[in-house]
Amino acid sequence: MLSKEEKSSLIELVRDTIRARLNEQPLPHFNPATERLSQNSGAFVTLHKKGALRGCIGYVEAIKPLYQSVQDMALAAAFQDPRFPPLTENELDDIDIEISVMSPIRRIDGVDEIKVGTHGIIIKRGFYQGLLLPQVATEQGWDRDTFLQHSCYKAGLDGDCWKKPDTEIYVFSAEVFSKKEL
Repeated sequence: MLSKEEKSSLIELVRDTIRARLNEQPLPHFNPATERLSQNSGAFVTLHKKGALRGCIGYVEAIKPLYQSVQDMALAAAFQDPRFPPLTENELDDIDIEISVMSPIRRIDGVDEIKVGTHGIIIKRGFYQGLLLPQVATEQGWDRDTFLQHSCYKAGLDGDCWKKPDTEIYVFSAEVFSKKEL
């Protein structure tokens, strides 16, 4: 679990990173104040504008230190999410930032292991893969089957692909926070 100070510093890093890119300035240097911020961790950055999704991209795997993952995903969510045009300077003040710090992923043997509201889901089948964060099911009011169905859709597959034996299902949890919760 991250402290309130660690969470605040990561939220500030996201905003400062986006602002620097918008102003064509060098990215901010971040000096991790704790060991936890320097440990490799997957992370997603989600941007909302007036309550609506405006960008969300992340690293599932722990390939970089947490602060670097967050900084990379801040830029990706703001400027590279293919579902949205790049963020503009006029929008920055209306953006709410949410960060999801990922646990390691693990393959499950049966869908009864999925805890809605606790677990995110990754569906893999052949070359297709889809991921939904844990908070999505709660925000949408989905039960487990609906969550699985939408994870299949996210992978570009039929909604019942999770029932097929060659589909791999993975779960993870995430520590999710935003500025309004601090």
